[in-house]
Amino acid sequence: MAASLSPPISVSFEFFPPRTEKMHEQLWASIERLAPLRPAFMSVTYGAGGSTRERTHDTVTRIQREKGIQAAAHLTCVGATRAEIDEVAKHYWQSGIRHIVALRGDPPEGQAKYAPHPGGYAYAAELIAGLKKVADFEISVAAYPEVHPEARSPEDDIENLKRKVAAGASRAITQSFFDPDAFLRFRDKAAGLGVPLVPGIIVATNLATLKSCIKMGTKVPQRMFDLFAGLDEDVDTRKLLAATQIAELVRTLEREGVKDFHFYTLNRADLTYAICHLLGLRPAASS
Repeated sequence: MAASLSPPISVSFEFFPPRTEKMHEQLWASIERLAPLRPAFMSVTYGAGGSTRERTHDTVTRIQREKGIQAAAHLTCVGATRAEIDEVAKHYWQSGIRHIVALRGDPPEGQAKYAPHPGGYAYAAELIAGLKKVADFEISVAAYPEVHPEARSPEDDIENLKRKVAAGASRAITQSFFDPDAFLRFRDKAAGLGVPLVPGIIVATNLATLKSCIKMGTKVPQRMFDLFAGLDEDVDTRKLLAATQIAELVRTLEREGVKDFHFYTLNRADLTYAICHLLGLRPAASS
């Protein structure tokens, strides 16, 4: 029998704004399923160049309004001037959103390398400083336990993270990883950061997701590919194996003192909910 963690872990969940009515229904079914676990917050991503601006806004405000859970909106430097980004931030504050996930952002589709927008915030540290001038947001930022693909060195990557914290970040959430030692080594290197370092967890159930992780800089061990070999049409078995692997990853980190976890849900609740249940999280009791 699985033992509950003591003290209980704290979790947060990330979603992306839906593009179709069917995706909208799936998203809200996932939110409904995960909300009773009382996450610290739920975050919603932001498309390159503001391509999902309205959908992100609608989703975060609805989460906070209907679920009473702190909602965090992603904001990036891509495709907008400082004034335009500041205006979006002001709109969030006026709508009651107090938490921003501030990111440099990926290059827009068709652009090979990132280039700052003319008149925009060049990098995440600048964006954070700008947001703090707009209002006293709680700000989460990205961290890279296996080094950002564009970093000049691991040391420079850590220095960039420190600049983001100095600019006003209150939490660093890592990119996904599958080797617990990658996070633990990174935590040691970032010692003295001064803000919580939260591991980002993704439950990858297929080869396509693993390949997407690689594009984001995650090192995927061969065992993960071997795990899904021959199971292209066997969805249930892939889910079971993926959940088992990630549950063990989270347990290993918990034994090393990690208590906060951020789940990249991919707008699906079943496996994230199962892992949280396995690790001792239970829905709030009905009044």
